[in-house]
Amino acid sequence: MKKLVLTFVLALLVAPAAALADEPTPTDQQNAAKRCAALRTAMGETNFKTTYGTNANKSNAFGKCVSKLAGEEAEDRDEASQACTAERDDANFAASHGGKTFTQFYGTGPKGANAFGKCVSSQAKAASTEEQQATVNAAKQCRTEQKADPAAFKTKYGTNASKSNAFGKCVSAKAKAQQD
Repeated sequence: MKKLVLTFVLALLVAPAAALADEPTPTDQQNAAKRCAALRTAMGETNFKTTYGTNANKSNAFGKCVSKLAGEEAEDRDEASQACTAERDDANFAASHGGKTFTQFYGTGPKGANAFGKCVSSQAKAASTEEQQATVNAAKQCRTEQKADPAAFKTKYGTNASKSNAFGKCVSAKAKAQQD
């Protein structure tokens, strides 16, 4: 019985930590704002607003974008941390990295003390860049498809009553497919 109670208490303590693992940090928010500004430039104002805006005039697009991408930033960071932990713990790391240890490969400075952080940031940045390019490409594809047959496009992608969310749903689906 004591083991059961102890296990339950430990589960309660671990659950909140796991739930917070993907919570965006202020840095995630800042990175997301930079990504959204770059996306707005790359996609064009109209595509950006149509993709992320949810109110009648789509004026909330930037805020919605930042909220969405801040979550992605947190996920990318957590996934990169897991990948870097696996790399750091890999006994064969040097063999596949030109004879360099994990610390030598990623670290800077005299002792390479920042190797883990450099690994995480480089992998998270690569994932963010890939996601951003997939979104830009998807927006272009969706705009082309929408122009070809607007009514069919709304029917195919729209999920709300007025089908006004079709463009955003299209971009989301196509970007996700490119990343899989």
